[in-house]
Formats: sequence, C-alpha cells, structure tokens
Amino acid sequence: MTGKVDFKREIAAYRARAARFEIVDVPDLQYLMIDGHGDPNTGAEFAAATEALYPVAYRLKFASRKILGRDYVVMPLEGLWWADDMESFTGDRDKSRWDWTLMIMVPDWIDQAMFADAAEKPGVRLESLSEGSCVQTLHVGSYDDEAPALARMHHEFIPANGLRMTGKHHEIYLSDARKTAPEKLRTILRQPVSGG
Repeated sequence: MTGKVDFKREIAAYRARAARFEIVDVPDLQYLMIDGHGDPNTGAEFAAATEALYPVAYRLKFASRKILGRDYVVMPLEGLWWADDMESFTGDRDKSRWDWTLMIMVPDWIDQAMFADAAEKPGVRLESLSEGSCVQTLHVGSYDDEAPALARMHHEFIPANGLRMTGKHHEIYLSDARKTAPEKLRTILRQPVSGG
C-alpha cells in the first residue's frame, strides 16, 4: 500500500492567498455532487445534502484503501452557487434565491461501479467538472462577509484582465464551520473565466 494522498497538497488549485486574486488552471476533476436550492443557513435541504455526501465520501475512501490499496484524505466540502440574478451574490445577498450544488472531490480512480456500491441515498451522483481557467482568492472570515471580495473579483480584477465570467461561482470550504469561529473560516472563492 502506498502512502495516503492529500490532494489539497497535490493540486495547485486547492491553494490560494488571502487578499490576492490569481488566475489558475484547474484540471478536470471528479466529484460527488448533490443539488439544491435556498438559504444554506436556514434551509433543511442544505444540511440534508451535506449529510448525504459525507458517508458516501468515506465509504469510497475505505473501499479504495481495501480493494485498490490506494488511500487518500477525504477532501473538503465545496459548492457551486448561482442565481437567475447574479447580483444576489454581490449586492443584496438574498440567499433564498440561490441554487447550489454541493460537492466533494474524489480521485479519478474511483469509478461508477465503486460509486454505485457506496451510494445509498438518491440524489448523490458521481460526475466530472471541467473549469479550466479560473480566478480565485482566499477569503478569511464569515461567509456573510464574502460580498466585497466577490465584487472586486467580478467587477474589477476580471474585466481589468480582459476576462469574462463563464461558469458558476465555486467555493471550497477549507475550514469546518462547526468547529471554527466565523472570523477564522478559510474559503477559496473561485470563478471560471475565459478570454485574456
């Protein structure tokens, strides 16, 4: 058996610096995914989605170690976020209007057969995501305080570099919100782009 792989260290796109926007090339990655809608702070759907993803992620990790002899660190929770009016992210922040896909990255050696054995609840799927060129930064602080960084990313950095937004807003939650004070939460904010 080889050592345990930590993809946060292996994949450069899982590293970002606070208060600095960077253009990164994100490789095609495979995720466990589940979709939903509404405010993540007050909606039961968000909590249920999180609770559906993690057991599958851990069953796949243990199956990979046992069957394939390949161990890895379970990756952090991630989310794709969008709304009919994207100003709801950087302006009024009306979370009740948000759509989302929660995700946990899994290695490319996990196949559909392994996933089928590990998945128990409906709604969870295994799917690849191709983001390519992205702008990202590290936000330190409460999720509710992201708006100024997103406004600078969307309205200043991206147009100033001849880029345009192409995909869904992507967040990577490096901290466990259940155990971390809001002002210390570390979240990568990512936006797929094209042009330049």
